[in-house]
Amino acid sequence: MNITTGFMSGKTALVTGATGFIGKHMVNAILEQGVSVIVLSRRVLSSKKYKTVVGDLTCPATIEGICSGVDIVFHLGGYAHAIDELDGNGAEKNWQVTVEGAKTLVKEALKAGVSRFLFFSSVKAMGEGSEICIDETTAAQPVTSYGKAKREAEKIVLKAGQQGLSSTVLRLPMVYGPGCKGNLPRMIQMIARGHFPPLPETGNKRSMVDVRDVVQAALLAVTSAAAAGQVYIVTDEQIYSTRKMYEWIYAALQRPVPGWTIPLSVLRMVACLGDVIGNIKGKRFVLDNDALEKLTGSACYSSEKITRNLGYRPTFTLEKVLPEILTEVLHKR
Repeated sequence: MNITTGFMSGKTALVTGATGFIGKHMVNAILEQGVSVIVLSRRVLSSKKYKTVVGDLTCPATIEGICSGVDIVFHLGGYAHAIDELDGNGAEKNWQVTVEGAKTLVKEALKAGVSRFLFFSSVKAMGEGSEICIDETTAAQPVTSYGKAKREAEKIVLKAGQQGLSSTVLRLPMVYGPGCKGNLPRMIQMIARGHFPPLPETGNKRSMVDVRDVVQAALLAVTSAAAAGQVYIVTDEQIYSTRKMYEWIYAALQRPVPGWTIPLSVLRMVACLGDVIGNIKGKRFVLDNDALEKLTGSACYSSEKITRNLGYRPTFTLEKVLPEILTEVLHKR
């Protein structure tokens, strides 16, 4: 990928969250641009490609001076919640890492005179989405503790723009691609094992994006003056229904799709029972109302703004990438 010819070459970038799914891809892409990379980590990382600084965003003293000599900050670090964790269980830690961590890092960036700051946020900062594809003009009304923390961190990053820090926010939906984790690999594993219910077609509309297109958007954002002070939603410009994804996974497994489906009414009853079980056990049941909403509800977003302003053009779709993800997930079983 060669987004720029000279802007980034020879510069130094600080990356937080570099060991995560998106972070690994981001670091490799930045290195390809001829950039020296510094990685902030809570443990020593063994790599000859970049320098590791051991520190913790929730402990300001450990990262004091970390932005010295840094030109660009890619802030991907955040709270990694467990899939089966109930919303609110990790709210305090989430706020500490996401909000207080952003505040600390922004302060260091301002002190060091960093020229560009890119914050990787989530569409959850806007709310839970709907069938109508919303864009950046939609009022942000986050519902979950994760979304609320992301929204507050966005405000901190953008406010720093008034103090001289050229900052940009990328709001991401579910990210897929090589090395992805979370609900998609879980769905693939369950279908492969015959443990996933044959979902009905609800006509839901969900937006997603490939990690390599996230990287493209990030590089465009930090190399464009027009991106300063802006918030961009990044998608692959496709609309997905869960049923269609279900059928694609069966096709990739080279298996026939079951000729029957479980009625939505039955799934709702099971999900309500799952809520009760989750509250009793203190962790989420495999199917609760939150999981059912992700499976059958809509969360549609438009990335027209970044396409129009920065020339972003996604090059991957889930249908094309799914066989690659499936092979990777099943080999790890």
